[in-house]
Amino acid sequence: FFLTLQGMFMRISRSLSAVAALFLACGIFASAQAVCATDTAKPCIDKIDPPDWWVGLPSPMLLVHGTNLGHAHFRVEGKDVTLDRTQASANGHWAFLWIGTGKAHAQKIWIDAANTQGAVREAYALAQRSQNPNAHSGFSSSDAMYLIMTDRFAHGSSAPTLPDVNRALPRGWHGGDFAGIEEHLDYLKQLGVTTVWTTPVASNAGMKDSYHGYAATDLYAVDPHFGTLADYRRLSDALHARGMKLVIDLVPNHIGVNHPWVSDPPAPDWLHGTLKKHLSSSNSDFYQLVSPHAAPQDWLHITNEWFTDAMPDLNQENPLVEEYLIQNAIWWVETANLDGIRLDTFPYVSRAFWHDYDTALHKAFPHLTMVGEIFNGDPVITSFFAGGAVHRGIDTDLDTPFDFPVYFALVNTIAHDHPMTELAHMLAEDSLYPHPERLVPFAGNHDTVRFVTQAGGSVPKLKLALGLVTTLRGMPLIYSGDEIAMPGGADPDNRRDFPGGFAGDKQDAFTQAGRTPVQQEVFAWTSGLLKLRETNAAFKTGIEQNLFADDDGFAFVRATDASGCTGNSQNERFLIVVNKSAKSKSVDLATPDSALAGCTVFHPVAPAGGQDATASSGKLHIEEPAESMTVFTVR
Repeated sequence: FFLTLQGMFMRISRSLSAVAALFLACGIFASAQAVCATDTAKPCIDKIDPPDWWVGLPSPMLLVHGTNLGHAHFRVEGKDVTLDRTQASANGHWAFLWIGTGKAHAQKIWIDAANTQGAVREAYALAQRSQNPNAHSGFSSSDAMYLIMTDRFAHGSSAPTLPDVNRALPRGWHGGDFAGIEEHLDYLKQLGVTTVWTTPVASNAGMKDSYHGYAATDLYAVDPHFGTLADYRRLSDALHARGMKLVIDLVPNHIGVNHPWVSDPPAPDWLHGTLKKHLSSSNSDFYQLVSPHAAPQDWLHITNEWFTDAMPDLNQENPLVEEYLIQNAIWWVETANLDGIRLDTFPYVSRAFWHDYDTALHKAFPHLTMVGEIFNGDPVITSFFAGGAVHRGIDTDLDTPFDFPVYFALVNTIAHDHPMTELAHMLAEDSLYPHPERLVPFAGNHDTVRFVTQAGGSVPKLKLALGLVTTLRGMPLIYSGDEIAMPGGADPDNRRDFPGGFAGDKQDAFTQAGRTPVQQEVFAWTSGLLKLRETNAAFKTGIEQNLFADDDGFAFVRATDASGCTGNSQNERFLIVVNKSAKSKSVDLATPDSALAGCTVFHPVAPAGGQDATASSGKLHIEEPAESMTVFTVR
């Protein structure tokens, strides 16, 4: 009885907290602290970014918001803590405080602001860093990533539903939250996922229909539609307890137009332009960034334009903005024990900023991994932003970009019937990347038409695309719903609710019993390949050797080395053969001088099974069925 009452109390508390958070975020209350009055001349503080910090990390720059801060005298009280520098905005609404914490220990410190009319004192926490041995571990080609658009995945069974949720609106809030994700982690584990990337968690309050999270109005607050910061931490803990990882989606390029900075910037040139005067209609001609012959105005129209008129562009060339954004990323990673960061709109920000940003994060978290969105099908462009190479005198230090070139090649070859040689030629461009093994191939994401829809509803073609994503070099990314053949056209149709994630759904695709035969077929295919990948090092860290490509077929080897089946070699090797044609196809391979040298037995494995193939006199003959992929173990 006591436990029942306790559970009821916790649910009521969470509901009240969420509703209060919605009111706060929508401007009904200006902040969680007392609102600063405008009819008094004494200093007032109602917000400090970041809200807390840790010893052992770089000393923080605090951005203080309030009133009458312009001529205030600031003081910081704490053992071995110093106030090294201050700077206030002309209107007195903002103050920057550089706090020295290099010799400090964990403690509560005090921040004082005073003028002739009075004073204010705020407590500030310096904490110990996380001791979680599973935190900040990064992701790699040994992992499998799953993209979740939080609002469209699942609603927690005991979580509150906020008043503005309306699933009938394609661009409205549908009610997905952190609790809903946490309740379905066993489903993700069954699928074979090791790493979860969610769309941005920061508050987009005040931005109509910004369910997607890419128009933040507070970079240090969790959007109340998704839950609380405690809910996000619980999700992280639950993932780590299962040996899984969490990746946050951060947007250093832009904010939402209703962010307070737009009407009241903390410093001059905080944004590129103003609400009334700015470059708009964001240019995506990234060749101007790559070309050594481009005029400055050409690349400035990419890096300095507002992403949309509702998404103002931050001025990362301003050192204050740069430091703020770096600290914000560090704060989220440490606060939630994150393992990686997905960086939105990567080419729209200068290389110099990315070098400073990525380098600072790698220094604070040596194993953290960052993947960048360079939405372009040309590997010359995507590789230009990859870390490990100097272009324009700058190394971005980015761990890897998403593999958009291979995505477009998969769409062209599998969905639109271009020759398979196009995919082979695209993979040959891996020489452009310092670390092609880190690339993240995928068959679709939240910004693209669903693959099965692009393929005219063909489930066999979807399975081929997913099969290639899970067996090619790099780390596979699965967009939530692709594993059950979810259809969807252009945005927002490609962001439908996951069936079974919300009260009243007619089916529950999170369970085998609730899936249609087609959904189960694709789920079993995807999960089977991910499990094959998980249990074999050849797929996770091995080489890729491409042996054959023509209009309809493609064959390649994944192996722990290129030596072939010589001597007593026990190294793993697999042959993958793809036939996209509507007819069966004969594939003949010469095995000498390849990773198949000396190999004689080729046995198909589930779920990509077929017929055995045997090599003789250095030649291998395979009859590959129509619209199929076979994975052979080789010895």
